[in-house]
Amino acid sequence: MGAAGEPEQSTSVSSALKSGNGPVKVVGSFVSRIIILPVIATMIAALALMLYGVGETWQYVHGLFFATERLHGEEVLLHAIEIVDLFLLATVVQVVSLGLYQLYFKQDLAVPKWLKIETLDDLKSKLVGVVITVLAVFFLGQAVTWKGGPDILYLGGAVAVVILGLTYFLSKIDHD
Repeated sequence: MGAAGEPEQSTSVSSALKSGNGPVKVVGSFVSRIIILPVIATMIAALALMLYGVGETWQYVHGLFFATERLHGEEVLLHAIEIVDLFLLATVVQVVSLGLYQLYFKQDLAVPKWLKIETLDDLKSKLVGVVITVLAVFFLGQAVTWKGGPDILYLGGAVAVVILGLTYFLSKIDHD
């Protein structure tokens, strides 16, 4: 029994499914096998985003040094931020892919400690953390190109509210 007399959650979906009987076990077994499709699809999407990011980086660097019309000031910074944002998005998709794989197939996967996923709450925590970073980078990109006016204040407020909500969500996951 866990806190407040609640039953403990299983550390993996696959171990929970194996303990089922009859139709529940059959359906659970099917679901745990078909989940490989989203795992593969998200890994392919992460790889595609990373390759696209590498291409964008190449064009950016080439444009900095070899283009006839050179980028200046905020354009240089904006392109760099957009590239970082692209790689962060690829990381989000990769975290989802690896997290689902660990939850359904292999918990002892050789990944860095920060990427270890044992429960669905672990996956949610990792995902929310990366989403907060992506939002911050997005806002930074908008702030760099800001031309004045109140629109940046509204955007900053909206991003702040979302980040506050996600931080509250994370605090509830960590305390449960």
